[in-house]
Amino acid sequence: GTASLARLSNLSTRARVTADNPLLTGFAISGTGERTVLIRAVGPGLAGFGVAGALAAPLLRIFDASGNSFVENNGWAAAPALTQAAAVSGAFPLASGSADAAMLLTLPPGAYTVVTSGFGNTTGTALVEVYEVP
Repeated sequence: GTASLARLSNLSTRARVTADNPLLTGFAISGTGERTVLIRAVGPGLAGFGVAGALAAPLLRIFDASGNSFVENNGWAAAPALTQAAAVSGAFPLASGSADAAMLLTLPPGAYTVVTSGFGNTTGTALVEVYEVP
């Protein structure tokens, strides 16, 4: 028979973000091949789940294992590729035009850190999610 390898498809962390206390989320990609990941920082999108005091404008920054920031995002602009990646990954949809942040990256094996802060030093509760896109 064909063996099926188990894999982690999603991780998430929710916390209060302030100017002095960004939300840090780490993840690693193992193996030899690149993986495509959907990374989101949800603030305004939490209101629909009854979360009070959500972060109005999340800012996502991604760092590699050497501490180099190589990409950042403070909105998702209802990009079709992000909408499709969320759908196939099992992520809840974000409202079109919301200030939630999201990015779709293809990354080589290694360790990564997602740093979520408030754009313009805003504060509030944010949810950071990392999905492996099948």
